[in-house]
Amino acid sequence: MKAVIMAGGEGTRLKAVTGALPKPLVPLLGRPLMEHILLLLRRHGFTEVCAALRYRSCDVRSAFGDGRGLGLSIQYRVEDQPLGTAGGVKNCEDFYAGGDFLVISGDAACDFDLAELMRRHRESGAAATVALSRQAVPLRYGLAVTDGEGRVRSFVEKPVWQRVVTDLVNTGIYVLSPRAMALVPAGTAFDFARDLFPLLLERDELLLGLPMEGYWCDVGTPLSYYQCCVDALEGRLKLDVPAAFLPAPPEDAPAPPEDAAAALECRCRSRAELMGALSELMLELDADYSDGIRLDRENFSLHIAPLPNASAVRISVQAQDAEFARAIAFSARDVCDALDL
Repeated sequence: MKAVIMAGGEGTRLKAVTGALPKPLVPLLGRPLMEHILLLLRRHGFTEVCAALRYRSCDVRSAFGDGRGLGLSIQYRVEDQPLGTAGGVKNCEDFYAGGDFLVISGDAACDFDLAELMRRHRESGAAATVALSRQAVPLRYGLAVTDGEGRVRSFVEKPVWQRVVTDLVNTGIYVLSPRAMALVPAGTAFDFARDLFPLLLERDELLLGLPMEGYWCDVGTPLSYYQCCVDALEGRLKLDVPAAFLPAPPEDAPAPPEDAAAALECRCRSRAELMGALSELMLELDADYSDGIRLDRENFSLHIAPLPNASAVRISVQAQDAEFARAIAFSARDVCDALDL
């Protein structure tokens, strides 16, 4: 099966984390966001992938190459000018021509059953199928209103609370048929939610909305990025996590102390500049700044402070479980490394 990854965004709102990195390469528990998506695709039988690129495209290509290291075949198409979501996918037409294919963002956190999404789409004969996720606070997303048979009847884009009519949000994960993509003009800025889907509704085409089981988050802000890290560590987001972040196998040893600690140092060029960027990142998380940066949560406490005699910061974590404390510390160091200051 074939998939197109939309990986051309700059991630302006996430600049405190990304720095100069393209958003798909921001680390999430030791792997770039896009690598997690590639592994998810492989796990569900998608072996041929085309990445639609624009911002810092060479960085993305260098990171993944032809995909053989991940057991995939990866191609790339680069936009000379912004083409929108649908226009960027249309730019990959020579890759997917002739069959149904999946579209997914390279900078989201997700563990949906994508094979099931493809199966349901093919069974329905829909022109397009939209993967939906239930969100308790859906204000940052586009909402999809569906009928009893799952047919999308209308969309509501990023509503205020007075206009919220459903908890089903459009995840930006689609299965598309050739007849749907035939409506997208080549070389022209065109968007799925704003342009293509309303056109399909006008033509009375079947636009299927499928609520998905599992985890999904648009990693669009520092707060959502950090929450994804914690959710992955606590098992709510199921990822192929590198060994450094996994708990050690149980041993016949005394129980760990009630409060376990982990500490790491992260080298940098400018301690003050790095702490400033981290402070901006943590503002949304209600961090305390009276002694470096402190972030207290129910199951861990994180402290980041500059070292007095070296160009580095020290990351300390207190938690009830030593491996969990270590994983949080490594995650915080990934953030510092990504800032590249």
